[in-house]
Amino acid sequence: MLPTSENTKIQNFGECTIESPIAAALRAGQTEGSLVSESEKIRYRVEINQSNPDQEDIFFEKAGPREKIFFNPAKTTAAIVTCGGVSPGLNNVIRSIVLELYYNYGVKSILGFQYGYLGFTTNAPAKPIGLTPEIVKDINKLGGSFIGSSRGPVDAETIIDTLVRYGIDILFTVGGDGTQRGAQEIVAEAQKRNAKVSIIGIPKTIDNDILYVYQTFGFATAVEQAKNVITCAAVEATSYQNTISIVKLMGRDAGFIAAMSTIAAIDVDFCLIPEVPFNLEGEAGFYALVENKLRDKGSAVIVVSEGAGQEFFENLETTFDISGNRQQHDIGAFLKSKLSTYFKEKKLPITLRYFDPSYSIRSVPANVSDSLFCDRFARAAVHAGMCGKTNMMIGFWYNNVTHIPLSLLGNDRKRINPSGGLWGDVLSITGQPPRIGV
Repeated sequence: MLPTSENTKIQNFGECTIESPIAAALRAGQTEGSLVSESEKIRYRVEINQSNPDQEDIFFEKAGPREKIFFNPAKTTAAIVTCGGVSPGLNNVIRSIVLELYYNYGVKSILGFQYGYLGFTTNAPAKPIGLTPEIVKDINKLGGSFIGSSRGPVDAETIIDTLVRYGIDILFTVGGDGTQRGAQEIVAEAQKRNAKVSIIGIPKTIDNDILYVYQTFGFATAVEQAKNVITCAAVEATSYQNTISIVKLMGRDAGFIAAMSTIAAIDVDFCLIPEVPFNLEGEAGFYALVENKLRDKGSAVIVVSEGAGQEFFENLETTFDISGNRQQHDIGAFLKSKLSTYFKEKKLPITLRYFDPSYSIRSVPANVSDSLFCDRFARAAVHAGMCGKTNMMIGFWYNNVTHIPLSLLGNDRKRINPSGGLWGDVLSITGQPPRIGV
């Protein structure tokens, strides 16, 4: 769904009449910083096509602390839930939300619902836990989620029942597109009951495929970890004659991790991503290109996204995970087997190394870059929630933190443009053709 001047508007429960503790501290000289007014916006189109002067100017709402807030901090109860696969930085986000609420707004009642949306059910795996600065002070040093996660939908009526029972005013939903679609259902149920529960999404996916978020937290750490694996794979490949190293990385529908780590590592000969189909057979096919690379260089390093080449499995049954996502067939193992067979038939002896670090690269603590990202996103989410905004997600647009309506996400994902600059950078690193065998 493309942004318009109408669908970029953020829902709000009403007029903000309470002076923000941050504004009071600024006025008293007790802290430094600045407030953001509701009139401050971030342009959607940073580039202007002067040949089209009638092009609509569209803006995202700028994130940040406001002078007036909606919820009374002394009477506010906030909650956090983390859903989906783990990602570097989840604990940083939890910690920063707690610190911002507790110290800067004076909100003392903060709950962490455990194991994702399952934590709201009547048979929840565990009860919500109280979160304080003391409890979360060291969790940023750990990977995973301090309060646990889960996949799959939970009935919105059940979630609202639980939120009302605990007296929750603000719920922070930390997760990917599936989590935020679930958040929209929670909003709809809350509106049906006239329950003023602010739902604020914080985008989380190491695949970096959420719309209107230039970079999600955890992505930089994942690329760094993937780059290290690729470097090791390249060492293996160049240490022996006729050696192929295959590195399979996460990226169900978008190849951002594979592309960025390829550029960072420089040692890659072929990068295969979901957005760019490729053929195996023929003079210009993948097999022939790998063979030529072996004959010219003596080695080949292949990086492949998990969602690449799924067209080769069209005759196999399509299955879906508990969240409704199509489960990918193992392209890495497929290429390993097919290349082994191809070179055996060619009577060309090879050594083949296979690396699959998929889960390990998402389970580590956040690096410095992501730690800063997490803190920025978390604090922006708190500012929005305290202002009574709802049905929105934190965005990141041209180095500015923004507010994005959840409805704007639809069912779309951000993907690499095969004609764009990022893919062009990959091609210049690998030397592979823009379309392999196509």
